[in-house]
Amino acid sequence: MTANQDPNTPYFDANRARWDEAVAIHAASESYDMAGFLRGEKTLCPPELAEVGDVRGKSLLHLQCHFGMDTLNWARLGATVTGLDFSEAAVEQARSLAEQVGVTSARFVQANVYDAPQVLHEQFDIVYTAIGALCWLPDIRRWASIAAALVRPGGFLYVYDGHPMRGTLDDERDDGQLVIQHPYFETEKPSEWDSEYTYTDGPPLKNQKAFEWNHGLGETVSAVIDAGLRLDFLHEHREVSWKALPHMLDTGAARNAWTLPPEQRDNCPLMFSLKATKPA
Repeated sequence: MTANQDPNTPYFDANRARWDEAVAIHAASESYDMAGFLRGEKTLCPPELAEVGDVRGKSLLHLQCHFGMDTLNWARLGATVTGLDFSEAAVEQARSLAEQVGVTSARFVQANVYDAPQVLHEQFDIVYTAIGALCWLPDIRRWASIAAALVRPGGFLYVYDGHPMRGTLDDERDDGQLVIQHPYFETEKPSEWDSEYTYTDGPPLKNQKAFEWNHGLGETVSAVIDAGLRLDFLHEHREVSWKALPHMLDTGAARNAWTLPPEQRDNCPLMFSLKATKPA
């Protein structure tokens, strides 16, 4: 590493290699249900639809969009969408997917989220990030500053992601106990993981190492406010969009909403959402 190199570059490189490899696995997986998406059946999560509201005629930027399914779902609802992701393989798959569903107005850009202002040079009515995005970023304050800069005056930032409290829990226990195992607050060094598989069904990975950072809820909300946005709401949710713990129960709701057993349901938040507006 050179003297001027970002110390997080090796972590970004390892994560990018893993995500590049994961694109084809995810696109072919039962979990992502590509066939259902092409038929219009795999929609956005209910909290997102309710909290973001009508997007018809609005410009929407999806940060860390993976291969664009949710980005294109917003386009199907009437938004003019831009998706940004650091994985070139993901962006190529997203562009192909846009062609398959006939969304000609969608644009997909390959870049690290921290470089977004340098490659986009514009602002948007809605900046959106969701489900498993923030944990791949080392600096939540820098992220919030960039996200806020990309919001047009009068527009808003919307986040729907895993709750940092859930991120602390030991997700390999088989006894059904909620046990804190990982950092709650942002740390200088990331947590390091070696995992043979992605979070979906599919074959094993060659790039099995991953690096993640948790960010406390106060750190995230304060970063958004300090970046010049006005907090409209902060919601904590008892459901999560994937089976985050082995003993979770499937509610049968859209987008695979999982929750804790009744005796634990009020013990730990699983997701959070926030909306913050830029003053006009």
